[in-house]
Amino acid sequence: LDISEYSLYQIEMEVIETMASWPKSKHRPEVHGVLGSVLDRNLINEVIKTYAIKTIYHAAAYKHVPMVEHNPAEGIKNNVLGTLRTAQAAAECGVSDFVLISTDKAVRPTNIMGATKLIAEEYLFAVASRSKTRFITVRFGNVLNSAGSVVPTFRRQIEQGGPVTVTDPEMERYFMTIPEAVQLVLQSGAIGAGGDVLILDMGEPVRIVDL
Repeated sequence: LDISEYSLYQIEMEVIETMASWPKSKHRPEVHGVLGSVLDRNLINEVIKTYAIKTIYHAAAYKHVPMVEHNPAEGIKNNVLGTLRTAQAAAECGVSDFVLISTDKAVRPTNIMGATKLIAEEYLFAVASRSKTRFITVRFGNVLNSAGSVVPTFRRQIEQGGPVTVTDPEMERYFMTIPEAVQLVLQSGAIGAGGDVLILDMGEPVRIVDL
């Protein structure tokens, strides 16, 4: 489910093309792209019931720090209310597992984006004890080459001959690859207990100027 038609089309095609190389099997899963918003609780309820959803990976969030600073109301609405309504629908419809993809910026947040994710985490922690749905939060840092990451920006700036915009030469960040992030999220969903906040070992921090 995605609010962006272009993103939904891209990921649907990517999944279908990947599955085409799999061995023939009667257990081949079906892929259904649903266009809509996590703020639409009626839609979420309908999707869960129609497709008998057992596990939700909730990754819908505005995560670009400066963008959310400039548009705080939309950031709060999407990141906080979107999580709340999706979680409510999951509990109401008997979804067994709900995994929230959070961020290391939720630790003592210094920006609105981090604060919205912390509120979403706290809400899930509050409802976990009184719900049959297992609510789990996975918190990690920057994923290389993911949408909105610094790598595509740096690459574009270098291709154009610079300059490369590094805010502070001493700034450090933790990075992991997309396959690493996906595997760790899936493992977290399998091992976490209700109300857990799982923090991934991101290895050693990397100076942005070295990156």
